Amino acid sequence: MENYHLIKSDTGWALKKEGATRASKSAATKAEAIQLATAFLEGKTASLKIHKEDGTIQEERTYPRSADPAKSKG
Repeated sequence: MENYHLIKSDTGWALKKEGATRASKSAATKAEAIQLATAFLEGKTASLKIHKEDGTIQEERTYPRSADPAKSKG
């Protein structure tokens, strides 16, 4: 599973793959960035960590939802 982070950047918000130096996508607002990230991760098995402006993690989403390990039995 690939890990992505939605973080505050100098120009707005950036979607970065964990370990990458450049952003995969960027947007001016957080809401727009979340929409771009959702479309970008469509069809991929990935984890998205959405950060607050201070850098702490606000929320974590798994794509597709069926791949969410918290939902598995066991």
